[in-house]
Amino acid sequence: MALSADHASDLPVANVAIVAGEVSGDLLASRLLSGLVPQLPGARFHGIGGEHMAKQGFVSDWPLDKLTVRGLFEIIPRYREIKGIQNALRDQLLAERPAVFIGADYPGFNLGLEQQLKEGGIPTVHYIGPQIWAWRGGRIKKIIKAVSHMLVIFPFEEEIYRKAGVPVTYVGHPLAEMIPLQPDEAAARRVLGLPEDANVVTLMPGSRMGELKYNTVAFVGACKLLLARDRSLRFVAPMAGEKQRQYFLQLIAEAGLQDVEILLTDGGSHTAICAADAVLVASGTASLEVALYKKPMVIAYKMMRASWEIMRHMGYQPWIGLPNILARDYLVPELLQNAASPEALAEAMWQQLSDVPGRLRLVQRFTDMHHSLLRDSAQESANAVMQVIAANRK
Repeated sequence: MALSADHASDLPVANVAIVAGEVSGDLLASRLLSGLVPQLPGARFHGIGGEHMAKQGFVSDWPLDKLTVRGLFEIIPRYREIKGIQNALRDQLLAERPAVFIGADYPGFNLGLEQQLKEGGIPTVHYIGPQIWAWRGGRIKKIIKAVSHMLVIFPFEEEIYRKAGVPVTYVGHPLAEMIPLQPDEAAARRVLGLPEDANVVTLMPGSRMGELKYNTVAFVGACKLLLARDRSLRFVAPMAGEKQRQYFLQLIAEAGLQDVEILLTDGGSHTAICAADAVLVASGTASLEVALYKKPMVIAYKMMRASWEIMRHMGYQPWIGLPNILARDYLVPELLQNAASPEALAEAMWQQLSDVPGRLRLVQRFTDMHHSLLRDSAQESANAVMQVIAANRK
């Protein structure tokens, strides 16, 4: 049950602390803030976040990119710095006593911090639930110690946490609200200056520098092979920032692939997806975005070999792409590590582009998926946080 504005005003809240460690967490937390800020007038929202959270009045005590890192071995050179930030924030929050701490994803950092804060008497909310259904199921023991209330974005997760004794609320997936059920492909193409009848492939090798390092050459190499089959193909690649753009161009030049013409956009990943006939996408939240836009795709991922050797033995499911996990089926191809060669990626993408009946089936499956994830996530998550605050004030 939602708290009314009158009830909210009865809760004197000095501050709410939030940590998002990645761009995806920044987006999730910004949606929560859009529902929470109106219910807590005068409260200070601070911690670690990005530009989307800042638009909701959030103040970041450390830059978001101080935490952004991917991979088991890639984190080693940064461990001391990141641990120092965690300890400093812990001490600050234990002194401040915020009404609640909210960890927006980023479980490696946030769960450890949440446990220390919860033990110190500060209620903790974790948004979103770590993917213990995919790998590292033993993490539930830490979650029980660390989390006062879990917010989950996939419907099947509720039962998992409830059985473990963790208070939980399914709030829907924010992306399902942000992305229209019937995307306007023609409008997206006009924004990008692409002809409505063009054959468009969107590339999404990742927003992190490490993802670009391992995925870019294979992705662009696949484009070159696709052009040999169809010279009319147009390629679009949204870039997360200027640093990513320059690195992407550097990698292409070093591989001798600069003759492949690609339209690079500053952000605008949703427009780039919406404009596409098919998408070559790195595994992660972006693959779900592609599904919600009802686009055929090939999911690919490459990483440092040592990280891959460890992680490939830790999964509980045969799929790594979110659309396939939600469908519990190989709706779209997944090509990982050595299998993600330019030749294999090009062949899989060609099948996605040319299989018209398959494209129509995907639209229906992805539409059903969209409906299953659709809730007022901003309001649902904010109401759950307000309940935690109220319970702690009794």
